Amino acid sequence: MARRECFRRMASELVALNVDALVGAGTQAAVALRDATKTTPIVFMFSPDPVGTKLVDSLARPGGNVTGLSNFSSDLIGKRLQLLKEAIPRLSRVALLVNPDSQVSRRYIEASQAAAPALGLTVRAFEVRVLDEFQPAFDVMARAAMQAVSINADGLIYQAKEMIAKLALARRMALVAYSRETFEAGALMSYGPDNVQATRRAAALVDKILKGAKPGDLPVEQPAKFELGINLSVAKTLGLTIPPSVLGRADQVIE
Repeated sequence: MARRECFRRMASELVALNVDALVGAGTQAAVALRDATKTTPIVFMFSPDPVGTKLVDSLARPGGNVTGLSNFSSDLIGKRLQLLKEAIPRLSRVALLVNPDSQVSRRYIEASQAAAPALGLTVRAFEVRVLDEFQPAFDVMARAAMQAVSINADGLIYQAKEMIAKLALARRMALVAYSRETFEAGALMSYGPDNVQATRRAAALVDKILKGAKPGDLPVEQPAKFELGINLSVAKTLGLTIPPSVLGRADQVIE
């Protein structure tokens, strides 16, 4: 609740500045801005479920004063698990580290559970709401014999990305992340949208709005480019050999 109130306060302060447009990075920021104004144009970035969180009426016709870029796709979740299975053929048990207070967590779990059987995987969700809960959650994962852990886009998860990487490595769990930024914190691999490109597209949407376009008429954009990252140093520590068929597709390889 404290985090939510903080976002609401900051959103109100920004709206009071009477700016021409507002940009919110992440769902919490975007929702706070939406609640603070119904007139100032808002562009959101990195929002996994803009329709489910009621930021927009639909992806094609957002309506209102809000538009932006989504970074979630059910197909993306399945592809991430597929790449993880290809990288570790013997893999069978994957933990899903989720913040239950994040509205997209349910969709993330459902998409993972839908994709898992065809890959011969069992997935199980482990919840964290604050930073102090990460180590106990990993201890429970270890006792449950989880072999890998997957994370999804969420502010708390992003904040703890370095901690998560260290906890996973210490328990010899393969960590699959969702972006270049979370990958470079120490994950074994990642597959997700190009966030740098997303920020550029957000700027392009703001430019259109400042030139007279209405946010509600600008379709929500979805990721057009995805990146695969592999950390061979982490793989070596875990005693893994990444197959050439996977390694050859990587956009970024850390030796």
